Amino acid sequence: MGWELLGSEIVHRGPVLTVRRDAVRLPDGTAGAYEHVSVDDGVRVVALDTDGQVVLVEDDFYLQRRRMLHLPGGGTDGENPYRAALRELEEETGLTAAHVDTLGVIDPLPGLTTARTHLMLATDLRPGTMRRDGAEAGMTVHRRSLPDAVAAVRTGEITDAASATALLLASQPR
Repeated sequence: MGWELLGSEIVHRGPVLTVRRDAVRLPDGTAGAYEHVSVDDGVRVVALDTDGQVVLVEDDFYLQRRRMLHLPGGGTDGENPYRAALRELEEETGLTAAHVDTLGVIDPLPGLTTARTHLMLATDLRPGTMRRDGAEAGMTVHRRSLPDAVAAVRTGEITDAASATALLLASQPR
């Protein structure tokens, strides 16, 4: 790799993320600075019921200043991605799953963070206990067929990158 780390400092440390500024040598040999965010990995869950319906959630997103339709998910909080997927699914939808498989892993913002998003497929859904946090108070649960959910990606109704990728992967033969 053509980058060299010369030093690093913490610019901000908060409860969810840390902002770092690294002194680097760029691939062309010049010195520079690179700012990046340290945050836990994330998960997005394609929860597919026996009728072929995908469980989606709709929620208010502060930075986007709008409601967004997306797959259940969130940060891993340092947990194994399978456990985090089950936790996030249950917290947001009140469902749990007997089976969780990996669809893939993406690097959603490789120029800003090393955090990866684990894309999971949850099946054999069962009732659980919903435990939303304060930011999720207005969250609603929706169900759509997998083809309809993929169509919502194509029309721009679902714009969350991890949700879009996971739905597209889930729609492909395995």
